[in-house]
Amino acid sequence: MSQHQGNFLEDFSPNQVYQHAIPRTISDGDASLYLALVGNRNPLHCSILTANNIGLSAAPIDDMLLFHIAFGRTVNDISLNAVANLGYANIQFKRNAYVGDTIRSESQVIGVKENSNKSTGVVYVRSTTFNQDNEEILSWIRWVMVPKRNNDSKIKELIPNDLPEISDLSQIHRHEVSYANFNSIDTGSDLLFEDYDIGQVINHSSGMTIDETDHTLATKLYQNNAKLHFDAHMMESTPFKRRLIYGGHIISLCRSLSFEGLENALQVVGVNSGVHSNPTFAGDTIYTRTEIIDKFEHDNFSGAGILRLRQLGIKNTPSALIENITSEKNGKKIYDPSIVLDIDYFVVIPKRK
Repeated sequence: MSQHQGNFLEDFSPNQVYQHAIPRTISDGDASLYLALVGNRNPLHCSILTANNIGLSAAPIDDMLLFHIAFGRTVNDISLNAVANLGYANIQFKRNAYVGDTIRSESQVIGVKENSNKSTGVVYVRSTTFNQDNEEILSWIRWVMVPKRNNDSKIKELIPNDLPEISDLSQIHRHEVSYANFNSIDTGSDLLFEDYDIGQVINHSSGMTIDETDHTLATKLYQNNAKLHFDAHMMESTPFKRRLIYGGHIISLCRSLSFEGLENALQVVGVNSGVHSNPTFAGDTIYTRTEIIDKFEHDNFSGAGILRLRQLGIKNTPSALIENITSEKNGKKIYDPSIVLDIDYFVVIPKRK
């Protein structure tokens, strides 16, 4: 019986569906370990009383922890052999998840594209995660670069041309929540929806250095077994010469570091797009910058408004020192080498009573 070696580009075909193995029951230990790894101080995810104040019977699982665990279900089929996870679109956090919930994921291939080098290509998938009641709690689109098993293989291509630019907040079910009863004493900040302006830029002052043990333990927590995060021997033969940090870990660090200045941004409800623009490695220090690019109210969120954020993850340079995020070369946008993440997402933040 042959061992599963992961899928290569020629193994993917348009509209193919994967029912991913390894369902996962979320535990208190998962939530505590995640807190230890990324240092997030958002009280909604660690205080039952804070959750009770907005109508919830328990503290919900941190949104990004839920995403990473759900993402981990998909890795063995989609990105075990990945060269790089390139980007995301239309991540929808449709329902809260709690300790004791059991989640499973499935994915549909929505695009396959061979690269000009004929040795790699990009696979696009739409993934959906369900709880034990078969309710959709999370969905997302991502694209990942994978190698070919045989450079001479013919690839059946489908180029997705209708990727949504904005996450659909009408699909978010948070009707049990009443943000109007939120007590800002829990976060130590009185900055609410009305206090932020479109175009405002926040250079969050704190940085966090990634330890080898941090990112290794994080990917193990998510059961994300992609080889480029674990197999140092294999990575010695690549141009990087060492293991890459899982891009989702950078998202979590930036979310955690942005607490200073966005203390009352209680939950992530949608991610519009995200790009891992440069690699990160153990020993890099991550800083973050946030721009408020929109703000509005939405009927699905009682007592709160929505901030649309563009957040940058920056390595080894305090964010206030970054001047040019991108440049142009031969008509193509090139990120500054220090920019490792460019993500556009929605958060819900209480309004004044």
